[in-house]
Amino acid sequence: MSKPLTEAEITVALRGSPGWSHQRDALEREYRFPDFRAALAFMVRAGFEAEAINHHPEWTNVYNRVGVRLTTHDAGGRVTAKDVDLARRFDAVSGV
Repeated sequence: MSKPLTEAEITVALRGSPGWSHQRDALEREYRFPDFRAALAFMVRAGFEAEAINHHPEWTNVYNRVGVRLTTHDAGGRVTAKDVDLARRFDAVSGV
């Protein structure tokens, strides 16, 4: 079972990740891309990152926007280091 991060730990972790917020026991961010093709390409690249660490997002896509919500189910649906790691990986492949 993963250990949930405290509010203070989450605040510190998000300092280096602009665009992310801690909402409803999850890390959330909306990415905006020039068009649908760029948004879909991000989702494919991000999907490979998620699969590499066996930690998968809740996400939505509407045209050029991708909404991401990260939480760890085996930690009671709370934020863990896995979520912070995946958020950073998504930022790295986003190109925005």
